[in-house]
Amino acid sequence: MNVFLTFDYELFFGSRTGTVDKCMIGPTAELLGLSRKHNAPMTFFVDIGYIIRLEQYMDQHPALQVDHNKVLTQLNEILESGSDIQLHIHPHWEKTTYDGLKWNIVTAGCYKLSDFSDAEIERIVTGYKARLDQITGRSSHTFRAGGWCIQPFEKLEKIFRQLGLKYDTSVFPGGYFEAGEYAFDFRNAPAKTVYRFQDDVCIEDANGFFTEYAIGAYRYSPLFYWKLYALGRLDPASHKMIGDGIFMSQPGRKKQVLTHFTWNHASTDGFYVTKMKAITRQAIKKQQQDLVFIGHPKSATHYSLKKLDTYLREFGSSCNFKTFSQLR
Repeated sequence: MNVFLTFDYELFFGSRTGTVDKCMIGPTAELLGLSRKHNAPMTFFVDIGYIIRLEQYMDQHPALQVDHNKVLTQLNEILESGSDIQLHIHPHWEKTTYDGLKWNIVTAGCYKLSDFSDAEIERIVTGYKARLDQITGRSSHTFRAGGWCIQPFEKLEKIFRQLGLKYDTSVFPGGYFEAGEYAFDFRNAPAKTVYRFQDDVCIEDANGFFTEYAIGAYRYSPLFYWKLYALGRLDPASHKMIGDGIFMSQPGRKKQVLTHFTWNHASTDGFYVTKMKAITRQAIKKQQQDLVFIGHPKSATHYSLKKLDTYLREFGSSCNFKTFSQLR
């Protein structure tokens, strides 16, 4: 079975973005160490809008030049290590500013690509992809939407096709959340790990130009989340996120997961890592050909990195760890 270990390389988007060192550089270096140790290449979906915004402000603010150099150096290390870089877009950077001390994040009305006009979408996607490809020296062909907000895809279809963005991995079948700036509904997506589509990510089309590599999903119990929150307070040295920022608000989310069984993505982040083995064994039993995990360097913990090490050691011989650059 092919396993894709994917990570969204980004800051936080709440009231505190966190630092480059804690959210990106440090935990990514740990992940690359595990990748090399187990010969398990990873795919990093780079929030290129952040890099573009750095470049727009760093002449005025030398501290941002330092951050920019660190990020570009690490992106080169990712590629040299045999891992992969693909396109990740959080378009809120279009309206976010830097005041000399911090990023002033604006997400209202600009968190999703669909919040923008068709002309703005074309400009953003074209410019962001071009800058990422310039940095990597490669042509990216795989996309992940910020916050899973890929819908409505009909607004993206034309420009994605023109740019050769033929693979997507934003969907986790059965997933749904609509609150605050978030809006995605994958409840009607095909119950498949890989499928073709055209103008709607939830409708399979055998002749479609695009291919969805769906993120794995799992049914989490309320007890799982009670443990997650408790461990973060009882043993913060092991279970507190390495990243030092604050998540964007998800209204009603905490109450929901603490009181109901929840269908959510398969993840390497924090305590979610404890379900990776069960998800993988289940996929092998079902004879799946592919399995995608999603993670975020900023959300890694010392505990999750240790458990990921164990996971890679256990499944290294039975799974083929792949990147999206290996797809043609």
